[in-house]
Amino acid sequence: MLIRREQPADADVVETIHRDAFGGEVEPALAVSLRSDGACPEFSFVAERDGLVVGHVVCSRGSIVRPSAADEDVPALGLGPIGVSPELQGDGVGSALMHAVLGAADAAGEPLVALLGNPGFYRRFGFVASTSVGIDPPDAAWGEFFQVRPLTTFSPDLAGAFVYAAPFQSL
Repeated sequence: MLIRREQPADADVVETIHRDAFGGEVEPALAVSLRSDGACPEFSFVAERDGLVVGHVVCSRGSIVRPSAADEDVPALGLGPIGVSPELQGDGVGSALMHAVLGAADAAGEPLVALLGNPGFYRRFGFVASTSVGIDPPDAAWGEFFQVRPLTTFSPDLAGAFVYAAPFQSL
């Protein structure tokens, strides 16, 4: 398996992967909107197996809004969507994509990656409930399902509310 940055020629297959993986149009439309918005193309990866794209993950530019107006917002990343062709789910493609995007974010000096998802699944990648490290979810009702993965440059004094990239606001 090869993990590489998404290329413009991958757009149609990425949409198909998300449509097939999630059974709807929200995730494919989000992937298109994030691409059009230019929200961090350096954090958009595909997995190839035997020359075919079989998975996709993207992290886009979000921010942590600090509680004090005197403090500047802190750039951070929001992960999603991540999708794998249904016939390959459970074969390690999603894990490889997660490790690649988290490694790239860490190497780039990002403080954290945030996502909304099942804690039982994402805990193995180092994700924790966001509030346990001082980051409030965009929607308080998300509770433990809104998680963050603190990276090397994360500091315990980093606190505030996470805000996703603009395309997430239209979901």
